[in-house]
Formats: sequence, structure tokens, C-alpha cells
Amino acid sequence: MTELAIQAKEVVKKFGDFTAIDGINLSVPKGSIYGFLGPNGCGKSTTIRTLTGLLSPTSGTVDVLGLCIPKESEALRLKIGYMTQKFSLYDDLSVEENLEFIGQIFGMEKQLLNARVSEQLATYGLDQLRKQRVSGMSGGQKQRLSLAAATMHNPELLFLDEPTSAVDPENRREFWEQLFDLSDKGTTILVTTHYMDEAERCHRLAIMESGIIRADGEPEELMANMGVNIVEVKANNLRALKAKLIACDEVRSAAQLGIRLRVLIHQHIDDPILWLRTNFSELKDAEMNIARPSLEDVFVTVTGKGRQ
Repeated sequence: MTELAIQAKEVVKKFGDFTAIDGINLSVPKGSIYGFLGPNGCGKSTTIRTLTGLLSPTSGTVDVLGLCIPKESEALRLKIGYMTQKFSLYDDLSVEENLEFIGQIFGMEKQLLNARVSEQLATYGLDQLRKQRVSGMSGGQKQRLSLAAATMHNPELLFLDEPTSAVDPENRREFWEQLFDLSDKGTTILVTTHYMDEAERCHRLAIMESGIIRADGEPEELMANMGVNIVEVKANNLRALKAKLIACDEVRSAAQLGIRLRVLIHQHIDDPILWLRTNFSELKDAEMNIARPSLEDVFVTVTGKGRQ
């Protein structure tokens, strides 16, 4: 049996009458990258704060690295790293000074601290910026510094709350390569995102909506078990065609991608292309192909957004 870094059972978090997390169950294997995919406000950040002990659950049980949370949250803080969406280091300090400060918080002795700072600067491509004041750095550089700071004390578990929301695609890609390096060395990573391409990089993934986990599994597994077939249609008057298609019970959703319409049809239709040609006269001679599923298709299928 795979050893778990996080195990949460029937966790509920309420703020007054509002339920932010509604009975979630979570099992995160050690050394894996586990993703939370969902729109803003779905409960991703509240879940992370509950797992780290920053918030106490209204009900349910949370076990993180063998510790009962929130009861043992103080002991947990020495074992985890936490990188927030908003840059939270000190603009008036240099790169080196920020890392030294974080190391001092974790009680590192001077010799170990100096060695660790140099190691982190080299690992995250910041050695040439050692004396640079943070206020003058680019978004990508700040992101790398944030990750270097969050991993200064070699945490067993790393929480990342939408860490790439303010950087360009190239920096996002490099950031994920660094996450895989950490995972390869045994660090467990839990990351929230609303980017579909990022979610597909995770070893395992939970899709959240309104505080509920709608799906949980490996990305490829989720895509294989959607219960729909996907047809891409090239035809005229796509907006009018979409309106007709989504009025049918057999169609889960339809969305325009450039000059094509991507149509999700429930799997009880054995031959979706034949069904489309038979039921829609405007598609009798249209170009149609079966398409590979994507995580966006999974998201649309398992949440209530399919017909919007």
C-alpha cells in the first residue's frame, strides 16, 4: 500500500451559513504531485489552509505527515513549505537576504544556512541576482525566489496556491520542471491551479466545484472515463448549430474552437458521427472527426457548467 502524505476524511469547513468545503475525502501519496483544479471561489485555497492547520475544519478528520491537524499544526509547520498566489517576500531586502531570513526562521545554524542559501541560488537560477533588491525583479524571478524560499528547509510537503498565475508560459514551464525535480527527490507537492495544461502535468488530480470534489484520479484515467465521445465538426453557421445541438439530451456540451465546434456526446450513442449526420441535415456532408479528450472536457463533464 502506498504511504500517504495527506489523508482527509469527510472534511467540512463552514463560515457562518456558507459551506466552503463540503465533505471532501482526500488521499495524497508521498512523493506525488497532486493537483486541485477548479474556478476561483470553488474552495481550493480554503482546502489548503485547512490541511496546513491555518483553518480548523468544522467537522471531519485531517492527517498530514502522520500528524492530526489542527491539533498538531505547530509541529507540522516545520515539515511543510507554503507558497501563496500573492508574492509575500520582502521587496526592500535582496534575494540573498530574503533566503537568509527564511532560514533563520527555521533555526538554521550559520554554516548550514550559508551553504543552503548558495545551493538554492544555484538551483533556481538566482546566483547572479544574489544582491538584487527584490522590488526590481521580474515576475518570473520573483516566482523562482518564492519557490526557493518555500523549500529552504527541505520540507517533506510543499503547498502551492496558484503559484503561476502572474507569470508567462515559458516561466510556467520552467517552474513545473523544478517541481518535478523536487518530486523526484521525494517531496510531496499539492498545487492548486485553474490552468488545464498545468493540471494535466499532475500525477493525480481533484476537480473541485462549490466546495465538492467532483472527480479524483490520474489525468489520463479521468479523460478515459468521461462517459462521452468527442466529435469536432467543421461546418457553416456554427453558433446556430451549437444552439440546436445543446438542446438535445444526447449532447453534454458544445463549444466553438476557431472554425470548428467541439461536441461532447454521451457514450450510449454508439456512432456519434452517424447520429449527427442523421439528426442534423446541415451536417449531412460536413467534415467531422473523433477527437482526443482533454481535461477541459473532463471539467465540463463532471461539473454543472456543461450547458452554459
